[in-house]
Amino acid sequence: MPTTSKPDPRTQPLTLAIDIGGSHLKAGVLNLAAEMIAGPRHVETPTPAKPEAVVAALVELARPLGLFDRISVGFPGVVRAGLVLTAPNLRTKDWHRFPLAAELARHLGKPARILNDASIQGLGVISGRGLECVLTMGTGMGFALFENGRLGPHLEMSQHPVKTGRTYDQYVGNAALHDIGAGHWNRRMRKVIGYMKVLVTYDTLYIGGGNARLIKLQLPDNVKLVPNAAGITGGIRLWDKRMAVAFEERAAFM
Repeated sequence: MPTTSKPDPRTQPLTLAIDIGGSHLKAGVLNLAAEMIAGPRHVETPTPAKPEAVVAALVELARPLGLFDRISVGFPGVVRAGLVLTAPNLRTKDWHRFPLAAELARHLGKPARILNDASIQGLGVISGRGLECVLTMGTGMGFALFENGRLGPHLEMSQHPVKTGRTYDQYVGNAALHDIGAGHWNRRMRKVIGYMKVLVTYDTLYIGGGNARLIKLQLPDNVKLVPNAAGITGGIRLWDKRMAVAFEERAAFM
């Protein structure tokens, strides 16, 4: 009988997948099956997290990972057509309209695409069926929405007021978790899941990010905790044909 073997990684495009967070920068090299063949590596996010400092840290983070052909970046804020519009959890306005995709492509010599980090996480976990919502729990609360596998317009839910003038970031972000403790934070998360159910009427809700592991609630069958690694492995799908069309469509409006 004929034997089968895994394809040689160098016969397929390799993706440097980057996840930018308020506390850490992470990167790894993925093959087309979203298998990590180098990394992951991580370093603390520079303080202050100015664009030039973050780009320099990402270049150094990528150097030991070896060869790659393209770059995917998950960014904690609003991004369009390779430009950063907001970066609330990096705590500096210097990011406004910063061409992050172009700068990484220039420094690393490969084409780059950038998308909101919750959207990247979603690309790594969604089934592609029905209305699927993604929350990422880390420095703040990321949000993404997909319908039958197609990414919806980005909503910066993290900056929306949820209670007594507090945003979702302030209500269930990392600072709130440390202030009120895991037990109280879990009770808040129960409320947030309920709010999302009313707001979105999702078929499935996925919750990821570094703090998802602290959720100790009895969850409905259509609410799933997902690995934080999806924030990197989802980056491979930024280069799918469907996503390429979406990038061209959105760039046309910039």
